[in-house]
Amino acid sequence: MVAADLPSVDVAIAGGGPVGGALALALSRSTVSVARISDESEVADRPIALSHGSRLILERLRAWDSASTAIETIHVSQQGFGRTVIRSADYGLPALGYVVSYSDLVARLARRTAVVSGALSSWEVSGDEVVLRLEMDGTSARMRARLLVLADGGMTREAERITDYRQRAVVARVSAERAAPRTAWERFTREGPLALLPSGDAHALVWSVAPGTAEELCRLPEGEFLARLRGAFGGRLGEFISTGTRTAFPLSLRRSAIRPSPRVVAVGNAAQTLHPVAGQGLNLGLRDAWELARMLLDAAKEEIGTSAFLSGYARGRTMDRYAGIGFTDFLVRVFSNSVAPLALARGAGLALLDVVPPARHFLARRMIFGARALP
Repeated sequence: MVAADLPSVDVAIAGGGPVGGALALALSRSTVSVARISDESEVADRPIALSHGSRLILERLRAWDSASTAIETIHVSQQGFGRTVIRSADYGLPALGYVVSYSDLVARLARRTAVVSGALSSWEVSGDEVVLRLEMDGTSARMRARLLVLADGGMTREAERITDYRQRAVVARVSAERAAPRTAWERFTREGPLALLPSGDAHALVWSVAPGTAEELCRLPEGEFLARLRGAFGGRLGEFISTGTRTAFPLSLRRSAIRPSPRVVAVGNAAQTLHPVAGQGLNLGLRDAWELARMLLDAAKEEIGTSAFLSGYARGRTMDRYAGIGFTDFLVRVFSNSVAPLALARGAGLALLDVVPPARHFLARRMIFGARALP
């Protein structure tokens, strides 16, 4: 059954996540007409880390939640020799980052903009517009737009590069014997990075391990799992005393072409899906949305979606995007092995960061604000 055509818009945004929501909100109350397309399916709740730079973006959108858990200190170490500590006070910031509820963030952005309830099934570029095919409650509808923004994760679309890290992330909420408020921990183990983020009176765990290890960790009785976690993390928090539900998901690097297709551009995870190490993925996606919104608000209507417009966006995002991809990929490859000489070199590098403030500041500012290191 084919429904009547939907109204044409300047920008159609496919996706119900925070990146698409931020873009739609940034364009609201402007002369740029927008349709955000989402099936509004239930969003799984999980804690996620946002940088201080992302807080600034959300504050500008009036979508910041002050109830988030601040990260004032990040402690980075590896099993064996080597560690460094990054503190927000060194940069005159209230926090390096914040832990927020993913589902709350999605809801906070979504409730501020209208949504077309449906799923994007296909599209076709025709002259100076792109024609979208939507599936809506068993019916098919068409929508025309000057620009289609893919902000839907892009899991069904072709990618320029896919790297399977042969790791799975085990995620859970855990509590420990000792409190470490406002401190995040990044621990590099032989199988992959282990992150503990402050989340209320407990910690959000993201533990990257080999697929077989992930299956085992999810099946273990609580006591055995906590003992394994203590062995990998060390004793800085004392004993781990409880854990919630454990789940695991595969980790890979996906990257679409840096040059957008005619009338179509990808942002966030639809453009690049990163390993969770150092928590860069969503922060990079929010910067994608902010920069695209800035360009759209400055462009004449007839320029939206043109090759010149999209080439300008691609040029503007190249440095930040490749830096984020390269940084996380480097960390995974260098820190996810147990080769003794390399482990020694890694430890020396972490120790060097700790005693050479300019090097540590260079790294920290780019984690906070992106490759340009500008708030």
